[in-house]
Amino acid sequence: MPRPLFAGNWKLNLLRAGAVDLAGALRKGLEGEKNVDVVVCPPYTALAAVTEVLKGSAIGVGGQDLYWQDSGAFTGEVSGPMLADLGCRWVIVGHSERRSYFGETDEAVGKKLRAAQKAGLEPIVCVGERLDERERGVTKEVVGRQLDGALGGLTKDELRKLTVAYEPVWAIGTGKVATPEQAQEVHAFIRERLLKLSDAATAREVRVLYGGSVTPENVRGLMEKPDVNGALVGGASLKADSFLKIARG
Repeated sequence: MPRPLFAGNWKLNLLRAGAVDLAGALRKGLEGEKNVDVVVCPPYTALAAVTEVLKGSAIGVGGQDLYWQDSGAFTGEVSGPMLADLGCRWVIVGHSERRSYFGETDEAVGKKLRAAQKAGLEPIVCVGERLDERERGVTKEVVGRQLDGALGGLTKDELRKLTVAYEPVWAIGTGKVATPEQAQEVHAFIRERLLKLSDAATAREVRVLYGGSVTPENVRGLMEKPDVNGALVGGASLKADSFLKIARG
């Protein structure tokens, strides 16, 4: 199975000083950890400072979003080359908050994914259903459409250089969490979709994370499932003790 990955999405939180303190505590707490990969995604304003703190450590740094053009008259946007220039190795694309609040489409997510890979970044591609969609029994239809829209046309090599995160929208920031069985069902479906888009070896190699109110208390049950390869962590990644407990298992 793929090596576990735990990514902390700090969202619109922390000024530079707080971000530096958190990054420093994580570096100290994960020193010598060799069993998992860890990534933090600070707000843009703290990226340079956090990258400096984590330089030479095993903790990667990622952006929370990017635009699909490298440069141009796109006020307020940040490009892949700009993130790479700061030392980022990762970037989140298609997060449900981007889809819900800013109207991102599957097509836009696909463009961002390709722009990220062009810049040498590894995208964490988010998919997931709303509560009404789960209640209507169309979870797999929604997730399948999102996967096809974002990943369709990628080569096997390109697929191997990305991570998928399943984040049921109804579980993000709500305190609700999918049961390990619910998560495994969708993760297995994602793995099957990857198989259709590539081959068995590639489908096994791609990491599929769970995101949605992940805590130190529930992460172990999720990680016991065969197709859960880590977590995309929101609120619990803003405190060093809770994120360290999650990353260490």
